Formats: sequence, structure tokens, C-alpha cells
Amino acid sequence: MGNLFGCVQIDQSTVAIKERFGKFDEVLQPGCHCLPWCLGSQLAGHLTLRLQQLDVKCETKTKDNVFVNVVASIQYRALADKASDAFYKLSNTRTQIQAYVFDVIRASVPKLNLDDAFEQKNDIAKAVENELEKAMSAYGYEIVQTLIVDIEPDEHVKRAMNEINAAARLRVAANEKAEAEKILQIKRAEGEAESKYLSGLGIARQRQAIVDGLRDSVLGFSINVPGTTAKDVMDMVLVTQYFDTMKEIGAASKSSAVFIPHGPGAVRDVATQIRDGLLQASSHQ
Repeated sequence: MGNLFGCVQIDQSTVAIKERFGKFDEVLQPGCHCLPWCLGSQLAGHLTLRLQQLDVKCETKTKDNVFVNVVASIQYRALADKASDAFYKLSNTRTQIQAYVFDVIRASVPKLNLDDAFEQKNDIAKAVENELEKAMSAYGYEIVQTLIVDIEPDEHVKRAMNEINAAARLRVAANEKAEAEKILQIKRAEGEAESKYLSGLGIARQRQAIVDGLRDSVLGFSINVPGTTAKDVMDMVLVTQYFDTMKEIGAASKSSAVFIPHGPGAVRDVATQIRDGLLQASSHQ
């Protein structure tokens, strides 16, 4: 019925192009409009004002000769005040945008190495957006946003990059492990050195205590038993220690065999050797 009386309805976010006798007349806004067909008025078509998105996948080569697929996402829309240009000047808007995207990407990416291309995605997107904005504004379109959503190298290249990263991480881990082992060895050596130092101090103090004890015993015995000399007391002490040592060696079940002179005449030789050694040690203090 509406067509019979020349009435048309234009939906929201859409405009219509009105022609009279095949020539552009005006842009019809959303709402109801009268088209007297008998006077040569007709609708040439509709144009949406909604935001549209075009995903473009472009194959190109980087500066270091790596082939990559760059995926760009273009968000655009027709301008209401330039609806006639958007309708008449371009027959295929998406193909035109795709051509400009290909041109900019294939001019920008070959100047960059693969790693730089990943780092400068925003710069590539900005270059595409600027070029599209200059070109498409003359055709009545606005470029709202341009995004580089993905840069995908060849599968073999990705595998090689992963292997390089894995090798680098293993090398770092090996260095850290070596440093840890080095620190452990240094600490262990420092501990052993400290232990030996303290052990040496203990042995020295033990020997000093033995010498002091023997000296006190000799002096005390000489005072309490008149007529005895220090040599007599020393011989008696050494002989007593000699037999105590022989007793301890024989009583231990897991002791090693020790061969020493054990005759009565040998006792004097042993005593002489021990006494000389102790007296020399005392004379050096």
C-alpha cells in the first residue's frame, strides 16, 4: 500500500538515496517519506551508518627475510553528511580499504626485523590508519580505529624462536645452578677451614694443659717427698702413663695393632724420648 501511494520507510542508523529521473536528488533520513513515482522519484539504494569492521590478512616479508601474516582490523563507517559520496563514488568499499591496507603494511613491515615488527605493532597500525583516513575521507567514510591484532610468522620460524628462548632459559638456569654450587663449595671450604682452625686450637690447648699438669705434678711431688729430683718424678709419671696406655690399647676391642718397644729396658728409652720432648716444649714457651 505504501508503494502504491509512493511512501517509503527508512530505518534507524540508515539513510536512503533519492533520485529523480536517474539523477541524485537528496539523502533521506530515517522515518517515513513520500516518493511520487509519477514525477520520476525513486530510491537508488540504502546506506548504513553503523560502525562496520573489516579484518584484513596480509602476507609480507620482514627485513630479516621472515614471511609473516599480518592481521589488521579496520573499523569504519559512512558519514551522514557525505552519504552521497559514500554511495556513488565507491562500488566496493571493503575491497578499496583492503587495497590500502595491503599497500601500507607491505611498505612498512619490510623495513623492520621480526622482533621489531612485534614491538612496533602500534606504529604500523597508526601508519595504516593515517593512510586510510586520508584516502577514505574523500569517499565519505570515517576510519574510527585500526588495530594490528596479530603478526603470525611461519610455523617453522615460530618453532625455531621457541627453541631459541628455551635454550636461553636453560643457559640462565645452568649459570644460576653453577653459581649456587660455587657458593656451596666456598661455604663448605670456609667451614672446613674454620673447623680445622678450631681443632688446632683445641689440640694446642690440650697439649699446653698436659705440660702444665705435668709441671705442677713434678713440683708438688718434689716438695712433699724430700730428696727426690724432678727427673725421678718425671720418670715415674712417664712410666705410669706408659702402662696406662698399654692397658687401654689392650682393652679396646677395635683398636689397631701398635708395635712399640715394651721391655723393661725400653721403658727408660721411651721415658727419655717423651721427657726430652716435653722439656723442649716447655723451654720454647
